[in-house]
Amino acid sequence: MTIINTGNTASTVGSAATSPAVGASVAGSMTQADFLKLMTTQLQSQDPTKPVDNSQFVSQMAQFSQLSATQDLLTSMNGLNSTLAGSLQASQLLGSSNLIDRQVLVPSSTLSYGGSAVTGAVNVANAGDVKVSIFDAAGNAVRTIDLGNQGSGFARFTWDGKDDSGNPVAQGTYSMAAGSNGSSQDTYAAGTVTAVGYGGSSVGTYLQVAGVGGVPLNQVAQIL
Repeated sequence: MTIINTGNTASTVGSAATSPAVGASVAGSMTQADFLKLMTTQLQSQDPTKPVDNSQFVSQMAQFSQLSATQDLLTSMNGLNSTLAGSLQASQLLGSSNLIDRQVLVPSSTLSYGGSAVTGAVNVANAGDVKVSIFDAAGNAVRTIDLGNQGSGFARFTWDGKDDSGNPVAQGTYSMAAGSNGSSQDTYAAGTVTAVGYGGSSVGTYLQVAGVGGVPLNQVAQIL
């Protein structure tokens, strides 16, 4: 490709002195309008006694055609990607609607006690003796559940809503923590799916889980 020197009174057209890497960078950022303007300026500024070589001009036209075709292809691909993404999202949303009224196990550090037994789980990283502690809103421990020796994986438990003395506790939200071999373990709560929605590209499809709230679909550990 040629470079137009517009810094002198008599404009001249010479061979490109830029490296292939620089040329590729410039070409990659040019639009069709930029390319056409460059060719037009080149023709207007050429030395009448030394016109652009025909083969060189044909080569530049071929580059212009290639640039146009590439940009059209990129536009088509972007449109196709958007269409596919929309279709996949709609399909996932409709498929997830089958989970409504089903119970799922999702990450949670709380249990919502409404008068009946609630189910939770511990994701045991390493086999060992697992204990779950349940605390009230003031941070007081109300119940400790010993799950015994558990292998790695999910270990479920059920809390009947009573403290360590066997007395019923008030309904409400309680926090929980689990430990095994002196290290904390991730806790999960079971809840019924009441709705399904889409939270945008950053969240994707999510489930509204009773007692927990909105949970991204990819965080569901188990369907009970």
